[in-house]
Amino acid sequence: MLYHWYELGHAAVKPARAAADSYRLLLNNPFNPLTHTTVGRHAAAALEVFERTTRRYDKPGFGISSCMIGGNETAVTEEVVWQHPFCRLVHFKRDLPAARRESDPRLLLVAPMSGHFATLLRGTVETFLPDHEVYITDWQDAKDIPLALGSFDLDDYIQVMRDMFRHFQGDVHVFAVCQPAVPTLAAIALMEADNDPSVPRSMILAGGPIDTRVNPTVVNTLAERRGTEWFRRNVVTSVPWPNPGFGRMVYPGFLQLSGFMTMNLDRHLKAHRDLFQHLVRGDGDGAEKHREFYDEYLAVMDLTAEFFLQTVDTVFVRHLMPQGLMTHHGRRVDLGQIKRVALMTVEGEKDDITGTGQCRAAHDLCTGIPSDNKIHFECPRVGHYGIFNGARFRSEIAPRIAAFARTYDARTASGVIMPPLDRKTAAARANGYTHELESAAFSFSAANDEAPASSAVSRAQEATPVGAAAAARACIGLAGLAGLACFSVWHATSNLLFQGLPHATTEQQHDATPHGG
Repeated sequence: MLYHWYELGHAAVKPARAAADSYRLLLNNPFNPLTHTTVGRHAAAALEVFERTTRRYDKPGFGISSCMIGGNETAVTEEVVWQHPFCRLVHFKRDLPAARRESDPRLLLVAPMSGHFATLLRGTVETFLPDHEVYITDWQDAKDIPLALGSFDLDDYIQVMRDMFRHFQGDVHVFAVCQPAVPTLAAIALMEADNDPSVPRSMILAGGPIDTRVNPTVVNTLAERRGTEWFRRNVVTSVPWPNPGFGRMVYPGFLQLSGFMTMNLDRHLKAHRDLFQHLVRGDGDGAEKHREFYDEYLAVMDLTAEFFLQTVDTVFVRHLMPQGLMTHHGRRVDLGQIKRVALMTVEGEKDDITGTGQCRAAHDLCTGIPSDNKIHFECPRVGHYGIFNGARFRSEIAPRIAAFARTYDARTASGVIMPPLDRKTAAARANGYTHELESAAFSFSAANDEAPASSAVSRAQEATPVGAAAAARACIGLAGLAGLACFSVWHATSNLLFQGLPHATTEQQHDATPHGG
């Protein structure tokens, strides 16, 4: 019934949201005399904040139409090259001669299946596009998939990865971001055991929870203490009608989102107050950056209950992979079988979701890979999202990944095309902003990826959190806390109109007062 109450809440507030949007348009009309008054500006701003905090956010698009290659703007189009009911493989095709495209390594970004959409890795895609043929896993929202198309658990996820690798016939480098590190390792181990010629050339695992017993975080501790059955009883619910997936048991995305927001509720409230002030002052740039981030951040997807619970149990509760006990449809997954695939792991010094050492554990488990074919990099001063997005990712991590991939690619082993970037240039390529709200939005603590001094506000392309790790955050993200987060934002919105008016008047009087000097 939890999901049904959530839908009922949206339906109940829909008339008020529609009315607020209508009045906002009226008060923003330049021909309306109230538009140019203090009362009109504050009312329009409060109405927009209310409308935005009560709307339902649809899946955003990648919106990548071009990239710069050799100083020239090159068109980019999206094409689906492989498909499964629960996943689409999207290729970002650059408008280049076939010979030029084929001279670059193929890079498969395995996006987390963790509640947010793959579009959160937009910045990661943009970083690699000039020098790579980039593909990404576009996981589908479970509530939109009819029950007739079957279930989808961790074993199915691993099989999807195996089928996807076979699509490339071995000519691909895999960059698994966070949660997918475990199924990616398992899929490659099974393919190696079968002597499958389609194994990837290399694998890069970033912030993956390979062994959560190492340096456990609050995510790991909560999941282990609660146990799988607690999550089954408290956070799994059925999709309500009229969604296409009506009746499917899921872990709703809104639970994870409310857990995130509640952990940093003061920051989100401040962000919406800032939006109100931007709108009142006519600061279009500041307001647009807020819209960009929250349009992405508030768009969430549901996970199938079977995938969520099996991942929690396998990775966080019983730690089966590092103990050599993980199975796939009853068949043991032996990481020691991996011999032909080079391994790189990436961690962040300040990662408070996947603790340092948890991803690096893959090196000890993959005993069959020669030591010369293994590399680990711990990026200083970055948190969880910073290991695959932001200025430090572009300046310090991406060039290392590019060099690693080219080392094990016959077409490009002679040298590295992607040059290292200084922090200032990297920040500029990241659209010039990195803001503490975005870093805190996927964290349990304060912002943990420091921005360059010249940065202003960050884009909403921060990496999505570990999907299975979201299980622990669900302890906090139950319906009551979801209601608390929404109520707090809505309450603050309604107060802005009345409390903002005298505040703004005071500011105007202060600005009008002559200053000595």
